Amino acid sequence: MSNRDLDATIEFRNVSFHLENGSEILHQLTLQVRRGETLVLLGRSGSGKTTTLKLINRLVTPSQGELLVNGRSTLDWDVIRLRRIIGYVIQEVGLFPHFTVERNIALLPRIENWPANRIHTRVHELLQLVGLDSQLASRYPRELSGGQRQRVGVARALAADPPILLMDEPFGALDPLTRADLQREFCSLQQRLQKTVVFVTHDMHEALTVGTRIALIEAGQLAVVHSPEEFLNSRNPMVAAYLDAFRTDVKACNPRGTR
Repeated sequence: MSNRDLDATIEFRNVSFHLENGSEILHQLTLQVRRGETLVLLGRSGSGKTTTLKLINRLVTPSQGELLVNGRSTLDWDVIRLRRIIGYVIQEVGLFPHFTVERNIALLPRIENWPANRIHTRVHELLQLVGLDSQLASRYPRELSGGQRQRVGVARALAADPPILLMDEPFGALDPLTRADLQREFCSLQQRLQKTVVFVTHDMHEALTVGTRIALIEAGQLAVVHSPEEFLNSRNPMVAAYLDAFRTDVKACNPRGTR
């Protein structure tokens, strides 16, 4: 076993996934997610990115192949324990509307029977970590802006200090300025926390901004896995098509393009 194998927190070994009607969503995916990195899954809608995330926390199971988390097959994990080492952040946030911000963030620590004073301290620590005023703890999700709700969603995912974070288009529903702010803050947060992150997006700029590596998935198959620098210089035809579309979009908004 190589050093790289030992350093893999998540490993897909020839994983395929089929729907009940036989349709193949993922085809023989072989991929390693290294400890402490942010691996971006980039691809168009329907390419299999979200299914890949759901396989990691066993919302679905492989039709073929094997998926390992911390060296153990997901099928051998107790599913509750598996999900408690994984934070999950989605585009719609999924906060409970009848819970306050504090109660939303404290959900998993309460389930884990943390002492009340530890939960209170952790909630306010996390609010500060994600850039929110502690006075927001008593508010309800409806009283927050979209960006604030998304920050609370990140705080809730981090509440029990999971080593792994799954993020599915987490900033996709936000306006461009708020989205850019949260991308920068996520990068700063990740530099401090060094979580193992799998981040799904279809946005090229976001992938290049937040990713340690970028895995391009097309029609359920892995095309390439590159660093952002390698991605920008890749001669792979699928990568070139994405880069051309990105540059064309920039020029459409700015006829002189960017330098």
